[in-house]
Amino acid sequence: MKLQRHGTIACLALTAVLGLSACGSDNNEPAGTSASGSASAADCAKGTLNAQGSSAQKNAMAEWIKAYQQKCAGTTINYEPTGSGAGIQAFIAGTADFAGSDSALKEEEKPQADAKCATGQALNLPMVIGPVAVVYNVDGVDNLQLTPTTLAKVFAGKVTKWDDAAIKADNPNAKLPATAIQTVHRSDESGTTDNFTKYLAKTATADWTFGNNKAWKAPGGVGAAKSDGVASKVKSTVGTISYVEWSYAENSGLKKAKIQNGAGEFTELTADSAGKTIARAKIEGQGDDLKMAIDYSTKEAGAYPIVLVTYEIVCSKGLAADKLPLVKGLLGHAASAEGQADLVELGYAPLPDSVRTKVEAAVKNLG
Repeated sequence: MKLQRHGTIACLALTAVLGLSACGSDNNEPAGTSASGSASAADCAKGTLNAQGSSAQKNAMAEWIKAYQQKCAGTTINYEPTGSGAGIQAFIAGTADFAGSDSALKEEEKPQADAKCATGQALNLPMVIGPVAVVYNVDGVDNLQLTPTTLAKVFAGKVTKWDDAAIKADNPNAKLPATAIQTVHRSDESGTTDNFTKYLAKTATADWTFGNNKAWKAPGGVGAAKSDGVASKVKSTVGTISYVEWSYAENSGLKKAKIQNGAGEFTELTADSAGKTIARAKIEGQGDDLKMAIDYSTKEAGAYPIVLVTYEIVCSKGLAADKLPLVKGLLGHAASAEGQADLVELGYAPLPDSVRTKVEAAVKNLG
């Protein structure tokens, strides 16, 4: 599946100046309608909305904004893919109406984020599942498979050649070159990094001793800014390996490794295999705060284990009167069955309906 969304992505980058209503549409449906029928006037609002954060959810946000603005004239919605850490800081500073983040708010961030919400609290609302692909560029190797232990050793700098015994053991039938391994990580604070390192910390404790963080902590390797930069670096450099949200791997035509799950299976990344892992996830937040906990060691048959939940960080109460209808309208569309269904071709796994309906209800409760 090679994703053909470059026009949408380029258009998104211009929204700091222009609304996406000036951009082309893939389906050319008339304004005021959608695939499921007419848009409700109650769902539409006029004005300007500014948000930023996760670059992993940029493609999803572009699709949601495009669809919402097709239905609702008179809106300008700007989403800047500055990274999860920057998005949360912008939300705390009051320069973003909501933030996109690939990690839920941390304990030290929550009080500051709550303070932004004068009469409420900051909520973590999961919006879509962003599987994390392990991407690589090695001549002659097309079906790489890796155990969590080998993956941890590679990114910890303990395995430095592609023909290392550990990689050979995972790939007994592959012809592996003696090329040096160059790991690539995010140079900016990233929820994708936080989730990838959390996966390593949970599944390969003996070989990954750097914990999890939005900032890369392990020594060695080279950094690249944003998801686009990581994908570009791997595509252009032989011998590299990295982690990137699935849609970027697809758009760049990168090779993706099969990863061993808790049942011992080497599984390919698909919407179905990622969805099986999320089906095991638990909601650990309270009320409308829907923070989720993922079982990275899932033994579900056919499950792909490296997945992240991409959230919208938004105030439960206290949104400005001119922003509230627009936030509820956009996020309501994102959480709808229609909004979720639109994401499969973009390289995301939709929320399980049992989670989606809770998110939809939480958005309706915003005030």
